[in-house]
Amino acid sequence: MQAILTPEFFEQSAVKVAKNLLGKFLVRRWRGKEIALMITDVEAYHGFEDKASHAARGLTLRNKIMFGKAGYWYVYFIYGTHWMLNIVTGKKGTPSAVLIRGVKGFNGPAKLTKALHIDKSFNEKLANKKTSLWIEDRELKEINLHGRICIAEVRRLADEGAPFACIKKGPRIGVDYAGPVWSKKHWRFYLEDCQ
Repeated sequence: MQAILTPEFFEQSAVKVAKNLLGKFLVRRWRGKEIALMITDVEAYHGFEDKASHAARGLTLRNKIMFGKAGYWYVYFIYGTHWMLNIVTGKKGTPSAVLIRGVKGFNGPAKLTKALHIDKSFNEKLANKKTSLWIEDRELKEINLHGRICIAEVRRLADEGAPFACIKKGPRIGVDYAGPVWSKKHWRFYLEDCQ
């Protein structure tokens, strides 16, 4: 069974949304075909205080979508070469978003946007089929990570607070400029092969 995630799913804190996106599928319609890849790596950026967030310096033309309604894409260009894909989270007026860092088969946010032909044309658009880019919960009970465990079980264990090798968390990547507190926040969540 497939269910497209609605804006209501994203109306939670960026940290909660980030954790819950693991195992969901990023879906892109491209030239009449749908490409669906499991989300395996995400980072949360939440609120005005988060010094690693684009919203830390206030509202700008670039980041204004982060202050809007949840469930919209925030796509921006970095280093003059790469597009970054984020989904807006939380309540309107509280700038928050989740960066999608990796999907199964493509590690790194620049690789995934290149592979899925994602650019600024998606910025400020709702994540749904009409825009040709959305996120699905496929409710697969047997998604297998190298034959070891299904993602539903990984998520259940994480919700119960059990330590589990497949779900990892750590500092966000490339945010040293945010200072000793915010650069060390463990707001990156990712799936790793189970041992």
